Amino acid sequence: MSELIVSTEPATGVELWSGPVGDAAAEVAAARAAWPAWAAHSVTFRMETLRRFANVVRAKEAEFADLIARETGKPSWEAKTEVAAVVGKVEISIEAYCERTPTRRLEAAMGNKVAVRHKPHGVLAVLGPYNFPAHLPNGHIVPALIAGNAIIFKPSEKTPATGEFLVRCFHEAGVPEGVLRLLVGGPAEGKQLAAQDGIDGLLFTGSVNAGIALHRQFADTPNRILALELGGNNPIVAWDVADVAAAAAIIVQSAYLSAGQRCTAARRLIVKDGQHEELVAEIVKLIDRIIVDHPHADPPPFMGPVIDQMAADILQDRFLGLMMKGGKPIRRLDRPDEERPFLTPALIDMTDAHERLDEELFGPVLQMIRVKDFDAAIDEANATRFGLAASVLTKDPGLYDKFWANVRAGVINWNKPTNGAPSAAPFGGVGFSGNHRPSAYYAADYCAYPVTSVESDTVRGGIANGLRDAYVPTDD
Repeated sequence: MSELIVSTEPATGVELWSGPVGDAAAEVAAARAAWPAWAAHSVTFRMETLRRFANVVRAKEAEFADLIARETGKPSWEAKTEVAAVVGKVEISIEAYCERTPTRRLEAAMGNKVAVRHKPHGVLAVLGPYNFPAHLPNGHIVPALIAGNAIIFKPSEKTPATGEFLVRCFHEAGVPEGVLRLLVGGPAEGKQLAAQDGIDGLLFTGSVNAGIALHRQFADTPNRILALELGGNNPIVAWDVADVAAAAAIIVQSAYLSAGQRCTAARRLIVKDGQHEELVAEIVKLIDRIIVDHPHADPPPFMGPVIDQMAADILQDRFLGLMMKGGKPIRRLDRPDEERPFLTPALIDMTDAHERLDEELFGPVLQMIRVKDFDAAIDEANATRFGLAASVLTKDPGLYDKFWANVRAGVINWNKPTNGAPSAAPFGGVGFSGNHRPSAYYAADYCAYPVTSVESDTVRGGIANGLRDAYVPTDD
């Protein structure tokens, strides 16, 4: 009997979906067989197929959003924004492909021409996360299909139902079943997929530890593309803000949206020591008003549960560890129901802690650090091996310029949250947040490779230097 993957609703514990574990080798073989025909189609054909996919998703918006909400636990209003992002990704990717990977023809010497065109890699593996189980893998799949690649998509074992629904929408739109394959499974199947000789690359969104393992695994295969998006320990600095209430709202949104389960969520709040009390009071007011409830509750919640009981257990353990290191809770990470993974937003002052861990706490935990001046704030913002997102809240444009110039991150915002990056711009980080393969608008860059051709319609050749004089025979 085949092993099953079972998905349950975080908010209720009710079984939502189950399916057999797939075979990585078989899925890769199917994709390899189907790839040449897909690559042979014109890019216009592939773009129009993806536009039909957008229409299919648009027609299923309510059903899709409900499934995402139930499987992840995120509020239904937030699930609807994820479905909208899936639809919007198509036109953004078409525009990005035309801009980032265009065909160019240049004039060269002696009537020659230089052509720059792009080819697909072949068969690409996509490993998706659970926090945005449709939007984030879709951000790899759509540009990869436009470029002419075939895909094996393995969704997170925590959100397989959403992954299956997404793949069905592609197939309904006319993407051949062999061109986009679904691999159901857990970490073992992910490792098997990454190890297949038949893939030409892997596109991954997930934890830094998994990304490091993939980087090592791919070290001996430089012929394969590897794109990694690995999260962050993101700072938000509040300094001489004009509107304290607005700043508090931005901080709360940055830290607690999606129950803190965003790679761009603010993990560290950096403030000026002695001038932080009013801001903290406003943040606490908002924290105490936040509704934590199941996805379809009335009134609508700001936060749902984290993804499962294990995630909640780990976060509670980590929060206890912060207190053991000297952190002073301002609002504790409480768990109203021990049977379900609902957590309340937490705020903890780590200024006087004897140790600060540089890790991504993937949940609603915000650590505050008080510093003496803005230079110290920048130093504290950079006190991480990650480098995904950073934000500064200030009325002083000069401070923003200084922040932008000196903070090391791939997304740097001014008077805006750390999260909610636009899909029409590149998205990615430095340090342990990625491997310099930014996604979103720049995903086109890693879905195809450039080919340069020097072309002439006639054969002309000669060697001007380095030859002995030609031998001329005589009559003697």
